[in-house]
Amino acid sequence: VFYLLFPQVPMNETTVVILQDTFASAVAKNVLLVVLGLTINYINGILIHTYRKHQIFYTNPRYILFAHLVLNDMLQLFLTIALVMLSSISHDILCHVCLIFMCALVLTSHNTPINLTVMAVECYIAVCFPLHHAQLCTIQRTYALIGGIGAMTTLIILPDIIILREIVFDHPVIMLKRDVQYIVYLSGVWFILIYTYCHIFFAAQAAKSSAHKSKKARNTILLHGFQLLLCMLSYVDHFLLRVLMIWFLQYIVHITFAVYVVTMVLPRLISPILYGLRDKVFREHFTKYLVCTVIIKG
Repeated sequence: VFYLLFPQVPMNETTVVILQDTFASAVAKNVLLVVLGLTINYINGILIHTYRKHQIFYTNPRYILFAHLVLNDMLQLFLTIALVMLSSISHDILCHVCLIFMCALVLTSHNTPINLTVMAVECYIAVCFPLHHAQLCTIQRTYALIGGIGAMTTLIILPDIIILREIVFDHPVIMLKRDVQYIVYLSGVWFILIYTYCHIFFAAQAAKSSAHKSKKARNTILLHGFQLLLCMLSYVDHFLLRVLMIWFLQYIVHITFAVYVVTMVLPRLISPILYGLRDKVFREHFTKYLVCTVIIKG
């Protein structure tokens, strides 16, 4: 599990011995992952159900992008837990199966920051160019952007797919490529996020009559920043593990699992819930469906 999810962390013979886990501990961790995964995807499923049941949501670009974010997170959570379960059941996984899971996991991981960036740009247009918002942010363009996000992330990981047919996961060339790619990729995302926030802030200062709307937009951009920080955890986890291995090598098997849960699992719940429940209209419908399902099950 450690090697599949964190291939950039160097492994030697001593580490391999330390990473051996007891049967009881492995079962407990898998049960915890399954419970967390089912709970998180159940809640996110209600978010998608709420989106589908009301026309006001799927005819609004903002909600369409939000639904895409939630669906992407649900798929990412399923893939990462499935990969952990497969590696727990068998130490030998077919290379092609592992490659498919890893590529799909990287694809969904790359989709989230770009999706958040597009949502920030939409918010920026709504505040700074309100008269042009209806023309620029149409339903057709929103779906085209979602398709573009998938195409862009596919092009990003395509070289890895080609290279991985010939060499192993932790080849130095691939590691260097990923580090450079992540730096450029996330720098561009953060630049757009900061740019949109600054312009919304200045628009709020200039237009006192719409101060409430501008303040809400600024808070939305800040929320996107927080969501992006959660996403970035999965890009820096291997650096964190390198440091922790120096100090707590004897506990690395448990630390690895804890880092995995914090960086890959919990953000899939925190990110959509914070954004979905913050919207008043969405919150009213979501809580209604959530309460109804709880009462029916109870």
